[in-house]
Amino acid sequence: MSKRRPAKQIAKVFAKHIRKERPDYLYLKEVFRQLRNELNVKVITKPKRLPYVPSEEEMKLYYKNVWQARNMQHMVLIKMLLYTGLRVSEIINVKLDDIDLEACQVHVQKGKGNKGRKVPFPSTFKEILAFHIDTVRKEKGKEVEYLFESSWKRLYTTRGIRKILNKYTEEAGMKRSISPHKLRHFLFTWLKKQGIDDALIQPYSGHESRQSLEVYSRLSIGEAQKEYNKVIERFPV
Repeated sequence: MSKRRPAKQIAKVFAKHIRKERPDYLYLKEVFRQLRNELNVKVITKPKRLPYVPSEEEMKLYYKNVWQARNMQHMVLIKMLLYTGLRVSEIINVKLDDIDLEACQVHVQKGKGNKGRKVPFPSTFKEILAFHIDTVRKEKGKEVEYLFESSWKRLYTTRGIRKILNKYTEEAGMKRSISPHKLRHFLFTWLKKQGIDDALIQPYSGHESRQSLEVYSRLSIGEAQKEYNKVIERFPV
């Protein structure tokens, strides 16, 4: 088999022939689809790797270090991420007025795609959250607007939150870092393991479709396989 010419060189030759057609993206996409058919080239899709999700044991170890640090703001921040599955870009924009303590909901004003939604949190979290809100208002005065602000009355950044989460990962001696997105994966995978239907998860997850939640089903099946392997040796047949 003769050595192939570099792709860039071939692209230049091809461009000379097609430039007069004034191609745009869609036209080129169709040309290459037809070219694949002519050459009988099969499309190869790379299998998507399932995202890493912390185990329940890892989360217990992680939160133990958060609790021992006795930093109320960090504690509430991490609990909020765990309970609501908010994206990091969403949680930094949560305002005090977005919290409905009676309904136990957070109103996400501008989620992904500028879409708003209401996200629940457990009633057991209400008292801690209310205490945090009262503390913030007493310390920073009436002008305070956001749920999470630094001591300089500046909004947390996405980078700052990741740094906070990583701090507790290191203190817990965990091999893998904990990120806001991993906490989100943990919540939705856990809900799937409890048998919660996608139709109930989708409205407050911020996913555009139920199909987007398929990854959590696949992750929960992986956990089910572990439990299966533990008990199958005792199978009576």
